[in-house]
Amino acid sequence: MKSAVTSGLLSILLIAACASPEEEVEEIYDLEEIVEIDTLTAVTSYSPTSYFLYRGEPMGYNYEMLKRFADYLDVELELKLSRSLSEMFDMIHSGEVDLIAHNLTVTGSRARQVAFTRPLNTTRQVLVQRKPENWRQMRAHEIERELLRSPIDLNGKDVHVRENSAFMSRLQNLSDEIGGEINIVEADEDVMTEDLIAKVAEGEIDYTIADQNMARINEANFPILDSQTEISLPQNLSWAVHPRSVTLLTELNDWLESFQRQTDYYVIYNKYFENRTAYRNRLRSDLLSVHSGRISQYDEIIQRHAEEIDWDWRLLAALIFEESRFNPNARSGAGAVGLMQLLPRTARSFGASNPRDPEQNLRAGTSFITWLSNYWEEHIEDEEERMKFILASYNAGQGHVQDARRLAVAFEDADPDIWTDNVDRYMLKKADREYFNHEVVRHGFARGSEPVNYVNRIFNMYNHYALVTDFHGLIDPEDELARAD
Repeated sequence: MKSAVTSGLLSILLIAACASPEEEVEEIYDLEEIVEIDTLTAVTSYSPTSYFLYRGEPMGYNYEMLKRFADYLDVELELKLSRSLSEMFDMIHSGEVDLIAHNLTVTGSRARQVAFTRPLNTTRQVLVQRKPENWRQMRAHEIERELLRSPIDLNGKDVHVRENSAFMSRLQNLSDEIGGEINIVEADEDVMTEDLIAKVAEGEIDYTIADQNMARINEANFPILDSQTEISLPQNLSWAVHPRSVTLLTELNDWLESFQRQTDYYVIYNKYFENRTAYRNRLRSDLLSVHSGRISQYDEIIQRHAEEIDWDWRLLAALIFEESRFNPNARSGAGAVGLMQLLPRTARSFGASNPRDPEQNLRAGTSFITWLSNYWEEHIEDEEERMKFILASYNAGQGHVQDARRLAVAFEDADPDIWTDNVDRYMLKKADREYFNHEVVRHGFARGSEPVNYVNRIFNMYNHYALVTDFHGLIDPEDELARAD
């Protein structure tokens, strides 16, 4: 990361300039504080392009961009989800988040509330409408006669858009410009643009407005749609920070300027806005979390077996994703098989005659976890810490983990009952001759980075699963449209 030093005097002057004498100043973190606490907190939307789970894996344009920026800063990423733009703005003003990672249309009114980054993309707002039902049998010029091709044609028409969106303000201005009356029908803020597009395709409404890139990618799923009619000049889409986050904005802009010249940026953009086949497949899958709320096709049996061992089922799901990506036929180079990657001897020991069978595999795998839990209960009192030792042992065996604990005691600079920044340090050292030959070590060499990274990845995935399932649980399952955008 580039060096960035925040002047204390400058910060004081900026805070004073942004707050009246009677106004209580919020605790707003700038780059220096973010690096100090090792965490960048960002809010994004839960939608099929921004952030979602697909086949158990976190994905999304804004999510992948955020991960790249957090890695560049060498800090952890803490992600929050929001239903609406107004809520996102509230979160940035209160200091709850450092960054809004959403494709925000840059407008004058918004620029008075937040500080926008350099543009991530440039787009136009377009009218989304439906072709005639028999459009496949029609000639191109016949289809054209049925479609609206001028903003003037919107006079007297009902156009559905989310409230408080840039689409709504654009339609209000357009209505004045054409000297007519466009009937703007406001949808709730927590309705996704994708949902309104789907309603047009299904004939529930006639018209909506969308950013061009969003409209075009949705045509892959709904060929009956047309999004050729532009209703705006080119507009910038950006992220936003608090106006007082001066050095964060500078660093973010410098990173964007560099990253947008790299191939990786175009790969990410094309993945979510150009690859129509992949987008269509995700939308039509039962394993797209935005629509189904599911992590995997095995959620029900994972929940049942997790309950039997008193685990959060999402943690067990995270372990299974790490082991097999939810593939019951997965087989490792060492011969481990199935969802929980059981070695044949372990599978037989815990009652699985066919470890490729998901039910048998989970029953045996969770029985093995129970055995590890009972083992570590005698050594690690704290339940949360014990979980990390169980996971490390599932990967590397409890013998190697105990070696790392003994090394922590022998070198007297780490707590043998604490995993993070203590025992894990000696787990890493078990790859060094000086340590794996130490007199307290009983199980020799170990690639200690494997269990250390294993534990970290599982807890990271668990955080994603908890974030999505908790957020999805806040949404009324009877209301198909009540999702974030």
